[in-house]
Formats: sequence, structure tokens, C-alpha cells
Amino acid sequence: MSGTRTALAAALLAVAFSTYAVAEPADPWPSLVTDIFHGREIAPADGTISLDAPKRAEDAAIVPMTMRFSDPAKVKAATLVIDQNPMPMAASFALGDKSGVDFIETRVRVNSYTNVHAVAETRDGKLHSEMKFVKASGGCSAPAGKDPDEALANMGKMKYREFRSAVAGQREAQIMIRHPNNSGMQMDQITRAYTPAHYIDAVEVWQGDELIFKMEGGISLSEDPNFRFSYAPNGAKTMRVVAHDNKGGVYKGEWPIAEPS
Repeated sequence: MSGTRTALAAALLAVAFSTYAVAEPADPWPSLVTDIFHGREIAPADGTISLDAPKRAEDAAIVPMTMRFSDPAKVKAATLVIDQNPMPMAASFALGDKSGVDFIETRVRVNSYTNVHAVAETRDGKLHSEMKFVKASGGCSAPAGKDPDEALANMGKMKYREFRSAVAGQREAQIMIRHPNNSGMQMDQITRAYTPAHYIDAVEVWQGDELIFKMEGGISLSEDPNFRFSYAPNGAKTMRVVAHDNKGGVYKGEWPIAEPS
């Protein structure tokens, strides 16, 4: 009798594993390569780009990600893709020809355990990618951290910070934009209705009249989008930013650049 039970248990376990295997979601990356990169060949990073990402996020709604470039002069654009997110392309950065950007850091929402790809396009038209696996869940549906009235009152306000760079001839800066960046997946706990998607979808950062980067983004960027980056100073006296959201909002900021110490 015990042998029959053992055989039955083994059979049920085999069925369970088989069912799990069938239910396991397919890897979305091949389709994303087609949709985002038009099916172009993507080579390994080979040092062109690297991605700093936590193995397990402390807060799935605010996950820090940093893309680094070993030779800034070679990189034309960089794209951050969160494979399992509802809107996988978190942010795509077109870099200015003389920007000298060797890293860009931002914060994103991660909706479930996922691979994250950082893809660099070099000026010869080739694509290179590095991938990291991140454990997090619920970031896209997490409730906003700020009161809706406060968020509305401060929408579009910006802050600018400067930092000393460890790399000779480089400067570092940070742009912070107040915006709820609603994903459309967040439920109002009182009305039980979903808050409509309302998010920053474009940002331009200029050093004087010279472009540092243009970003296209979506709901995967966190609340109050935040960008820290390096750049090569060109002697300009001002840093200026123009941001747009998906509802037609336009927000601008301009600040003096401090003299090097």
C-alpha cells in the first residue's frame, strides 16, 4: 500500500512540476528586441556599457539604476529596459555629441522579478547590452508616496545640484523633477478607481546651447523623476532643463553653473 502511495505522490509531483513549467512566463526579451530595437543584432556589453542594479530592491517603486560607459565618446544613446514591466522601456537617452557623459543614474519602478537590460548604441551604429536580474514586485501599482493635492501643487518644480567628479575634466550634476508619474495602475483607496496615467515622457538637459542628453521615458520611471549624470564642461554659465509629460505639461528650469573650485 505504501508503495502505491509513494508512486501516486511521485506522479502528482511530476504533474505539478509539469504544470509549473507550462505556466512559467516566456522570456519577453526577443520580442522587446524586435519592438524597441527593430530586431537589430545586440552584442554583449564588452565593456562598452555596464549596469549597476540591486539584486533585491528595498522599495520596488524607487529602484536605483545606473548605466556607465567606459568610453563616452563612443556612445550615441543608451536605453534601460525592464523586461517584465507593463511598459518595459523605462528610459532612452540620446547623448549630445560632445556631452562626455560617462554615467547616468535614475530611479525606476519594478513590477515583478525581472531581467533588466542596459543597451548602448555606439556611434558606428552597433548595439551592446548588459543584463542584471532584479528581485522586486508591485512597483508599478504601489500607491503614490505624496498627497495628491501636494503633488499637484508642486508639479513641475525642479531642483539642481552639482557635485565634484572623481574623473579629471568631468563635472557631475543632478536634476530632480517634482511629478507624480502616475502609472495608471495605482488604485485610489477611497474611490477604488484607478488614477489615470500621468507621467514625464521627455526631458532635455542643456549646458548653455550644447545638449547633454534627451530622454524619452514612461510609467516605469519612479515618482519625482531624478537624474544624476556626469558631463564634460564646455565653459557655459547655465544648465537648463525642459521636461514634458503625456498630458501636454511643459516644465522648465535654469540654473547658474558654479565655477570649478
